[in-house]
Amino acid sequence: MTKETADGRWRGWRAAAEAALYGPGGFYRRPEGPAGHFRTSVHASPLFAEAVAGLLCRVDEALGRPSGLDFVDMAAGRGELVSGVLTALPADVAARTRAYAVEIAGRPAGLDQRIEWLAEPPKSVTGLLFANEWLDNVPVEVAEVDSAGVPRLVLVREDGTERLGEPVSGAQAEWLARWWPLPAEEGLRAEIGLPRDTAWASVVSRVERGLAVAVDYAHTAGARPLFGTLTGFREGRETAPVPDGSCDITAHVALDACTLPDGRVLAQRDALRTLGIAGARPPLALATTNPSAYVRALAGAGEAAELTAAGGLGDFGWLVQRVGIPDVLA
Repeated sequence: MTKETADGRWRGWRAAAEAALYGPGGFYRRPEGPAGHFRTSVHASPLFAEAVAGLLCRVDEALGRPSGLDFVDMAAGRGELVSGVLTALPADVAARTRAYAVEIAGRPAGLDQRIEWLAEPPKSVTGLLFANEWLDNVPVEVAEVDSAGVPRLVLVREDGTERLGEPVSGAQAEWLARWWPLPAEEGLRAEIGLPRDTAWASVVSRVERGLAVAVDYAHTAGARPLFGTLTGFREGRETAPVPDGSCDITAHVALDACTLPDGRVLAQRDALRTLGIAGARPPLALATTNPSAYVRALAGAGEAAELTAAGGLGDFGWLVQRVGIPDVLA
């Protein structure tokens, strides 16, 4: 290890992003929260929370309607999703639901008192654990192929300047060979998703019975991007990933590598359509018989279309992990 690496001027992307996102003064500790910088499915429409509430009801039925039903919102932001789910649940299900928001930032003022605010998920979950755009913010190392065709770790300074470090080795090299093999062509890049696999397995291990779902930008082994996906977001715009705490730092997720036994990956559009979010326009005749209902239905159709759109939110991957229950998204 060089002196420059040891004293922190140059670090791997995993350590740099960890400090920039979650350290003191990090991006995810800022008061405006993620919604101040980017728009997720949760922010796009209340239909998303309604669909997740519908999924929770399906899990409830599969569990035999237990006296205590858990809903865990991983990377909860400012509690938008868990609040929307509680609002959308039928009264009898809401009365039995124990709602948890998992987030490193402090509890926002005015949050529903039924929601327990935690720094990590509960040790035991019977119900639904839902991680919307969490894994893409689990920091990972970046590898780049050098002029000799050797994948090396990419080191970075706080200002975003990069250079190549040591060759990828050990478990990281094994992960690359298995999940994202890099041809010996200079400049090709990959994100080494091993920490995400580990993080996902850890939260799934807390589900005693029920379902765990990870929703994220994703790619699979047949279509990995040639130059990786590491990027930044600031105030609603994509920007260079600079690990100084001023922007989000994210990379798409190899959800196939994260998948455990009894898990599967499907597109968000397919998952939401199964849950009744279709985006179909209301019949034109409704505009004559009930104009206000037509306008409401038309607005809802537009929001549903955005959530399921090809080339947009509909392309997100849903990693659906069953634990001791049948498939509720069949």
